[in-house]
Amino acid sequence: MFDKVLEAKKRLEGYANRTPVITSRTLNELINANVFLKCENFQRVGAFKFRGAFNAISKLPDKEKSRGVITYSSGNHAQAVSLVGKLLGVKTTIVMPDNAPVIKRLATAGYGAEIVEYNPATQQREEIAGQIQEKFGYTLIPPFDHPDVIAGQGTAALELAEEIRLDYILAPCGGGGLLSGTAIAAKGVNSSCKVIGIEPEVADDAVRSFRTKVLHTVKNPPTIADGTRTASLGKITFPLVLRYVDDMQTVTEKAIIEAVKFLFFRMKIVVEPSGALGIAALLSGAVKPEGKVGVIISGGNIDAATMNMILNS
Repeated sequence: MFDKVLEAKKRLEGYANRTPVITSRTLNELINANVFLKCENFQRVGAFKFRGAFNAISKLPDKEKSRGVITYSSGNHAQAVSLVGKLLGVKTTIVMPDNAPVIKRLATAGYGAEIVEYNPATQQREEIAGQIQEKFGYTLIPPFDHPDVIAGQGTAALELAEEIRLDYILAPCGGGGLLSGTAIAAKGVNSSCKVIGIEPEVADDAVRSFRTKVLHTVKNPPTIADGTRTASLGKITFPLVLRYVDDMQTVTEKAIIEAVKFLFFRMKIVVEPSGALGIAALLSGAVKPEGKVGVIISGGNIDAATMNMILNS
């Protein structure tokens, strides 16, 4: 699939931001390695999700574009699909949980999407989206379990790996779209680069799936990393993770909070909890790499109330 990532990179030129790579001497000293942060919090919509959404929607036949697209998402993918729809003139419908972060819901609506809310405790987002899709003929653009979405997400790691020859690369894991795309891209550039996926300890379904080789799921785990709450590895991402990823590790809620605080106070960047999982793994010692270490900072969309709680904790 590496060729698909290369094609996605060309397709995204002129639309996606080539996000900055930043470093911190303090961070390097703390973990005794050279760390390079790929800051997708500076991507359009504030998250890597723009890459996959644009790659997938832009490839649709005109007939499907004219009917519109639908997806389900707790926030970042919702914003991405909505913005891509606005850019390409495609009608977008988003099924969102009623407890999604306010900042993400408002941004999604601001880009012009029609939002359909649901209660994640009693309803299944896939079923709701399926019913709407059947009624109106929309094309489903899933958040992660789609080859074009995966290839698009992999372009972030591709940019980083082409810039710096890495020994390790860490990526957050929810549904595995970013992680599998990252692994495909990193291995495509440098087969010796070790890829490690990071997940919240209380939402460890991907880690258990990776270690047992049997797909596990967790419903609505109580993690502050909202981007990982509604996603488990899929039929496409699971085998890709097994094939390309070298290891999976978990981090505590405390470690996630400390990582967000470190990034804010020491590196002066705003990162949402899901986006800070890689840094949480490094600072907590869950992962102890050597050499040159890449970290995908997946997004920066965080509610003021959540950020205030974290910074004052």
